[in-house]
Amino acid sequence: MGETYGSESLLFLTDEQIRQGIEAMYFAYRGLTSEPDRILGNLAYGRAHHRAIHFINRAPGTTVTNLLEILGVTKQSLNRVLRTLIEDGLVESRVGKIDKRERNLFLTETGTALEARLSDAQRTRMRSAYRDAGPEAVAGFRKVLESMMDTELRRKYASLRETKS
Repeated sequence: MGETYGSESLLFLTDEQIRQGIEAMYFAYRGLTSEPDRILGNLAYGRAHHRAIHFINRAPGTTVTNLLEILGVTKQSLNRVLRTLIEDGLVESRVGKIDKRERNLFLTETGTALEARLSDAQRTRMRSAYRDAGPEAVAGFRKVLESMMDTELRRKYASLRETKS
């Protein structure tokens, strides 16, 4: 028989238990993004800007093509976001050193400061939740999230984890 949490078997969950998990993820995501959304809203930016800033910070010099793969958005959508971030002085686009057709993306000092404000709010919330849940729950939570990713997304996620800790 599988592990149990209270009287709930972890190998067999009812549709109701699954629905509750899905709803918990929605509300947790809402909590995780609430402070960054407030900060972004004051600057007339949205979550797409936040995601771009986050991943450019994670991999300075990343290409537009790589960012498209990570974010899973259309080129048109990403170009709108990048155009705004570049015009506002948060991101710098440089011509590739090896392939002149590539554009390498870097946060400016202002972009780095905004990324820190956005991430600090999320790290504070995550740190508190992890502390409350304990190390076994943290490991289990990460395993659940990784199990929800398809193979290609899990590969990209692993690649990011190896890039910068």
